[in-house]
Amino acid sequence: MLDRITPLILTRDEEANIGRTLAQLAWAREVVVIDSVSTDKTIEIARGFPNVRVLARPFDSHAAQWAFGVAQVTTDWVLTLDADYFVPEAFTRELAALDPPPDLAGYRASFVYAIEGHPIRGALYTPRDVLLRRGAFEIWQDGHTQRVRVRGRVERLQERLIHDDRKDLTRFIDRQKTYMRQEAAKLRSTPWRELPFSGRVRKLRVVAPFVTPLYALFVKRTIFDGSAGLRYAFERFLAEAMLSIELFRRR
Repeated sequence: MLDRITPLILTRDEEANIGRTLAQLAWAREVVVIDSVSTDKTIEIARGFPNVRVLARPFDSHAAQWAFGVAQVTTDWVLTLDADYFVPEAFTRELAALDPPPDLAGYRASFVYAIEGHPIRGALYTPRDVLLRRGAFEIWQDGHTQRVRVRGRVERLQERLIHDDRKDLTRFIDRQKTYMRQEAAKLRSTPWRELPFSGRVRKLRVVAPFVTPLYALFVKRTIFDGSAGLRYAFERFLAEAMLSIELFRRR
């Protein structure tokens, strides 16, 4: 099965993460990296791996970038990864043992969320359809990120991927400013009745920045994860606060 899978990764200024991620993908015959014109050492690091093919494409949207990347893949299956996704050996062993029937279109994975290499007990990061049969899905833009619409049956993987973004707080804030402008535009344009509960809470503007970190600390129990858990809750506060500012600004 591993010979039928091509990992696909999008990058932009990911030198803090990309080497660690690619090191876990030595099993792949080819890894495709679509770089959005990085200004750091991302491309240099990626090209240091013999099974990696790097293509540069100026960024316009996540959905368009992913669609371009999928078009470069020639195997039956695409493993869609962010540059800060760490693929444990147990996850690779599960991939190798898969024997998907013809009607199966994808596999969904859950995540362990880590802060500077320290896993935390829980996070707001939801499961994703990550292993997809080529030709059986489409990608669309939803706010600041992309979504996948799978045409067929999806099964759940038992092993989990690890989300471990090692970029510093300044980079986190810069990225969130862009993301939250896009998320605010989505919330403003979506009627109240069509929003999920989380979207309605966010659209209230003054609630989410305080409820979200408390939810992380006491419902997801990150308060027991020491400095890593506190850092996660603080990041959630910053992100939601930036979204609220954008919603107030455009009112």
